[in-house]
Amino acid sequence: MEFDVNIFVQQLVNPSYLSGAFLSVAVAVLSLILATAIGFAVALGRTSRSRIAQGVAGIYTWFFRAIPALLVLLIIWNALPQLFPVLRQDWFSPFIAAFIGLGIVEAAFMAEIIRSALLSIDEGQALAGRALGMSPVKVMLKVVLPQAIRTALPPTGNEFIGLVKFSSLASVISLQELLTTAQVGVNITFRYAEYYAAAIVYYLIIVSLLTLLQSYVEKKFVWTSRSKSKKPSILEPVGQGVQS
Repeated sequence: MEFDVNIFVQQLVNPSYLSGAFLSVAVAVLSLILATAIGFAVALGRTSRSRIAQGVAGIYTWFFRAIPALLVLLIIWNALPQLFPVLRQDWFSPFIAAFIGLGIVEAAFMAEIIRSALLSIDEGQALAGRALGMSPVKVMLKVVLPQAIRTALPPTGNEFIGLVKFSSLASVISLQELLTTAQVGVNITFRYAEYYAAAIVYYLIIVSLLTLLQSYVEKKFVWTSRSKSKKPSILEPVGQGVQS
């Protein structure tokens, strides 16, 4: 059996692939938002002076870094509805189960990224903010977080790209994302190469666009010192230097 270019091209323009790609990105976006929110709380617990907060945050990180994401998805979709009748209703869809499952797993990794970013900020800056009369919340929002975000952006971007690929795990709970779309075609036609190749092209396009977006956002957070303006030459008379 030879590779059929016509089938491959037909799948590239198939609306089902575009819909599956959009669903994969949507799951990744919502999962990252949930992971960042939970991860930030866990990171604060890890850096807290409270032994209880440190212990709870440490257990969360250890637990969800040890369990495969696939197993978490299966538990959320298959096991939890048996324990909680509310999850048997129509609102609990594979999409919701997917982004919740991936989000709580990814939160364990985001917590370490955020914790490292927070620890990279010199404590003297927070103390300076407190000396100026800022509340702890304002110190966090105005002083610490803007600098921590700059440090956390590159690994967060990498985690987001990973989430787009990990969204394919949701195929086990019947989510019609990109890989599931290809698999449905394979099950009907048994043309593995053409359908999987089309899925590869879509993944390459998505990851390439996200990589460009990550690079653009990182450049926006590159700080430049205002002191880099041109200095007056030693041959210039005093007072005729470049004005800021």
